[in-house]
Amino acid sequence: MTWFYDPRRTYEDNLAAGPFGAFLGEPAPVPDAPPGHSLLGRPLHSPFGIAAGPLVNAAYCAAAFRQGFDLAVYKTVRTGHQESHPFPNTLAVHVDGDLPAGGSATVLADSDLDAATSISNSFGVPSRSPDAWQPDMADAVAAAGEGQLLIASFQGTRRDGGDGDAYLADHVAAARLVAETGAPVVELNLSCPNEGTGSLLCFDTAAVTRIAAAVKDQLGDVPLILKLAYFADDAALGQLVRATAHVVDGYAAINTLPARLVDAEGAPALPGAGRDIAGVCGDAIRWAGLDMVGRLARHRDRLGADVAIVGVGGVLAPAHHLAYRTAGADAVMCATGALLDPGLGSAVRRSASS
Repeated sequence: MTWFYDPRRTYEDNLAAGPFGAFLGEPAPVPDAPPGHSLLGRPLHSPFGIAAGPLVNAAYCAAAFRQGFDLAVYKTVRTGHQESHPFPNTLAVHVDGDLPAGGSATVLADSDLDAATSISNSFGVPSRSPDAWQPDMADAVAAAGEGQLLIASFQGTRRDGGDGDAYLADHVAAARLVAETGAPVVELNLSCPNEGTGSLLCFDTAAVTRIAAAVKDQLGDVPLILKLAYFADDAALGQLVRATAHVVDGYAAINTLPARLVDAEGAPALPGAGRDIAGVCGDAIRWAGLDMVGRLARHRDRLGADVAIVGVGGVLAPAHHLAYRTAGADAVMCATGALLDPGLGSAVRRSASS
């Protein structure tokens, strides 16, 4: 296994010593032609990259750019230090076909990662303190070459005893800290699978509208993307788009799908309280990402809204990138796909220029 983020090491080891594997090898060829694509007015060699998650610091982002991924999302940050969930965080998830939405499925998860095409995501949104991640994020912004773009992901944090106003204020403070790094595009994570599945912020349209407006007011001209989970209720998705399309600049979907992960004996596969249900990435969730992108595109068209759509979920090959673009995505991102195939960025770049 040559993954650039090594799931057999702790999160802290990966942060300190990574990236690993093929990301340390020869860089991808630099395109001869000028950038022929764009996202939110920013020129790109290809509208393809790596979503929030495995790019845990500037070294990872710089390596992704070198390997031909023209979009890189710096892993979600917070206004204060937050520990990762205990090791392990990433297991192979054995799904027969598509993983259903809703979190009701119980599936086998184990450490047999060598042949995995679907994996668990159980990190809990760890974050260093701003005095550590701000200068590092600025380095990640500077690592983008011609036709490449760094997107900074962040989320608000609920503090014990805090009310809705405090939660909103924390989002605004995080947005200010991110903007200070010079990040050209910002993504607000509303869909972390480790923060609870049925009560994700993205499903509360009133709260999202209020928070997005305050964050956008803080960011000014810096484009803002909302990262969403899978919406089974299309009316609720349409309501969210109607309420926010005049405020934000785009939507990214999806994050993961939740499932109950068990070992061969039927016990919880991940140690620790509250981890029996975890987010699943990879091949098994592609159907949901494509479905969300198609519905977001239809809602956008009905409203005549000027918003970008970023498709995420189960992109393991250039054909999957094309399927997302056909469904209505302006850009496409992978995570599991990049881990399994570090040459995927170059392959998509070649297909996008042909």
